[in-house]
Amino acid sequence: MIEHVYRRAAQAEGIDTVLVATDDARVAAVVEGFGGVARMTSSSHRTGTDRLAEVAATLTCDVVVNVQADEPLIDPRMIAQVAAPFSGDDRVQMATLRRPIDEPADYTNPGVVKVVSDLSGYALYFSRSPLPARFGVATPIRPYRHVGLYAYRREFLLHLASLPQTPLERAESLEQLRALEHGYRILTLDTEFDSIGVDTPDDLERVRRLHPDAQPVRAGDRSAGTSAHARRL
Repeated sequence: MIEHVYRRAAQAEGIDTVLVATDDARVAAVVEGFGGVARMTSSSHRTGTDRLAEVAATLTCDVVVNVQADEPLIDPRMIAQVAAPFSGDDRVQMATLRRPIDEPADYTNPGVVKVVSDLSGYALYFSRSPLPARFGVATPIRPYRHVGLYAYRREFLLHLASLPQTPLERAESLEQLRALEHGYRILTLDTEFDSIGVDTPDDLERVRRLHPDAQPVRAGDRSAGTSAHARRL
């Protein structure tokens, strides 16, 4: 699965470097075996953001895109999309993707992270609970799910990783809430593309049905680490 994600990510336009950050020597060996670039990191990181920041500190780039290695259906256009706003707006420090929730079961599924944004597209909150409430209002608000793909300005990523974890980050088990709780803004972008994170056996079977050549080894294996994509503006 790592090779599949790596090669799809390498197809994204505007990306200078693709590498895998991991604390597992077996994963690094697999990546190097198919000709990829792997970076060993500390095993003490609290989140993927912190692992990514360790590698970003060694890079010469303006923007870093974080792709989870358990996203075998990632579309290269999603990576280009989340990185695009940094070229035109110096105020953007962190960006991510969202798409409408179409399946009612996803709205109540805690494994599907929901996001609400302000009128300018900046995130107000992320939650595993149903968000927002859709009942008892004159004009129902369409719910959105968060697509866990992030882009950061490199210096902001290093700063974010240096900040202490926050109460809501721990309560929701969502590391992006650290940025919001410390008063920073996250731009959310609508995407037509979709991806599936492989966290459960059901996710695994769904991916195999949709894309047989992806062939993830097992569900819930986070040892693959983070695939980082560096871009110079």
